Amino acid sequence: MRKGLMAEELGKILKRLDGDADLIRGLSAELCARIKEPLTLMEVCGTHTHAISETGIRRALAGKVRLLSGPGCPVCVTSDAEIDRFIQLSQMPDVAVTTFGDMLYVPGTRSSLAEQRDAGADIRIVYSPLDALGMAEKEPRKEFCFLGVGFETTSPTVLATVAEAKRRGIGNFSICAAFKLIPPALRMIAAHPDLAIQGFILPGHVSAVIGSEPYRFLVDEFKRPCVITGFEGTDILQALVMIADQIKDDEPRLEIQYTRVVTKEGNKAALKIMEGMCDVKDSMWRGLGTIPESELKLKEAWKDFDAEHKFSLPPLEHRERFDTNGCRCGDVLLGKIIPPDCPLFAKACTPSNPIGPCMVSSEGACAAYYKYER
Repeated sequence: MRKGLMAEELGKILKRLDGDADLIRGLSAELCARIKEPLTLMEVCGTHTHAISETGIRRALAGKVRLLSGPGCPVCVTSDAEIDRFIQLSQMPDVAVTTFGDMLYVPGTRSSLAEQRDAGADIRIVYSPLDALGMAEKEPRKEFCFLGVGFETTSPTVLATVAEAKRRGIGNFSICAAFKLIPPALRMIAAHPDLAIQGFILPGHVSAVIGSEPYRFLVDEFKRPCVITGFEGTDILQALVMIADQIKDDEPRLEIQYTRVVTKEGNKAALKIMEGMCDVKDSMWRGLGTIPESELKLKEAWKDFDAEHKFSLPPLEHRERFDTNGCRCGDVLLGKIIPPDCPLFAKACTPSNPIGPCMVSSEGACAAYYKYER
């Protein structure tokens, strides 16, 4: 695609969404001028993936910038073994499982929470862990377990709810913690011998909590340009310009485009909660395998609110279970393929009949491609 045509296409697509046509045209022109050779970059946030698809940035940059969707969807990277554990909890007598809606339809090895609910299990959708705590307070004869699935963005609020349960003496509340950590996953991807990611668009929400410094190794050790960015089309375009600049100058840097929200130090109160209440453990990620020190688990002092301890759950098997139904969500999360490369995409696997978690979750790459890029 000619540079002028690419800039014009970007301007047309983004004008209706962002409103600042002059800024869009300027960023488009700057980006076109900087790209000499095709680039392969990865965005590591489900919200970025949807913004890139919705605005048409990926289509407009085709042939110039290949944007791959990484493991930025917490529901998507939750392993089959963890989902099987959630299902096991739902089958226990007098236990109500509470969860955000996205988890309901993610398949385990044999079933899903939705199927268990249809079979009579007490599984309730909540919009906040505090909703689950309120249910536990109203129904003291029943155990309530909240499924703690998420990245650094959501874990502090769930942990704060646990602390509130202890303060209020609500003993029939617990969490099943599966809080994944983004930086260890990025280390695994940067070191992967089969991937050639030249730069990273880093997540805005996660970075608002942890700050920028946990990503420093990507620049110092792996020499990858990195920019933390926001979620508007203009944010993403500016981040792409910044990455292209770093590549052109052969000077990898860790930069913050999203300065209105993200700082170098992060949210100190949230970090204190995570550090004070959790230990860091190895964890299985769908598509990425076992990643060392990539998950938060409750410390011994909080074991009375830890579903694994309270219900004597067996240790998870740290081995990857490969999909036998043809689903390639794991390869999408690793950046090996894009969703249309999966043979099930938009055929057997659709939002009304999702086979893999990347089509189930509102943050999943397959859901974004299906909605905006077919």
